[in-house]
Amino acid sequence: MKIPPAAQGGRERVDTISGNVAGAQSGQRIVIYAMSGPWWVQPWPDQPFITIKPDSSWSTNTHLGFKYAAMLVDPGYKPAPTMDTAPVAGGSVAAVTIVDGVGKPQIAPTVPIQFSGYDWGVRTIAGDRGGMNLLYNGDNAWTDSTGALHLRIKKNGNKWSCAEVELSRSLGYGTYIVTVRDTSHLEPAVVLSLNTFDDWGGEQSYREMDVEMSRWGDATNKENAQFGIQPFYVPGNVAPFVAPPGVLTHSFHWEPGRVKFETVRGSSLRVGAPVVSEHEFTSGVPSSGHEKMQFLFYIVASDKYPMQNESEVVLEKFEYLP
Repeated sequence: MKIPPAAQGGRERVDTISGNVAGAQSGQRIVIYAMSGPWWVQPWPDQPFITIKPDSSWSTNTHLGFKYAAMLVDPGYKPAPTMDTAPVAGGSVAAVTIVDGVGKPQIAPTVPIQFSGYDWGVRTIAGDRGGMNLLYNGDNAWTDSTGALHLRIKKNGNKWSCAEVELSRSLGYGTYIVTVRDTSHLEPAVVLSLNTFDDWGGEQSYREMDVEMSRWGDATNKENAQFGIQPFYVPGNVAPFVAPPGVLTHSFHWEPGRVKFETVRGSSLRVGAPVVSEHEFTSGVPSSGHEKMQFLFYIVASDKYPMQNESEVVLEKFEYLP
């Protein structure tokens, strides 16, 4: 048996995972998942099946993860590209073995940055999001002389390079406030997401709560923003609205069993600030865990309205009130 290192996933690094099967039936095969945030089928969604050799051994390449799951599956089993929680035996899954990666967990390197008095890390490894595999560069996020945070999408060769910034620590329940300059110029395929995310919280949809500015690849979409909690496909978990031009302040107040979102015009939540949209979720709201605040600036796949030009947004400030 060979188990790869425990490491944050990304397309840049692969290793070999191998083992042996006892008592496999004719036609059964192996499917591997690696856990880095979600559980990702390995090595690719279109190549999920590993043949068991006559000596009962198997081997395949895998992208890295903190944990690895080896599944013995029956003919006809259709593996999902990702899972939020660890796979379990049952139905077409005859057996599952889950192991930790070898060694101390390795976190992908980030570029440190300070914004609004907090320490953040800028993503440097590629990632799958929005139906695309995207590059993320450390130089796509920076602060200017006024302290404002700039996020950029630029062309890197023939691929788009995006920005992701994550807070260095979890803040928990409280009020999160982000002031953002005009986003009305964003192309239909661009997404600006202000959200919480917990890599270890798959059982609670990664404790993801979002304020997102996007038309999701459709220029005819009347709404260009939304509040949401995951999973997004559950009815009532998304509240779309129209974000007007100009400076907007987005906030969400999170407490046990409840989160209230609000977007107002201007640079603060001052009393009397014109309200653009507000929405309260009281069902499916995650509990506090290891979630961290993130700012994501990326693109989604769109056949009709693919990304055309480089893009930039500016976040004036971030505030947290316990």
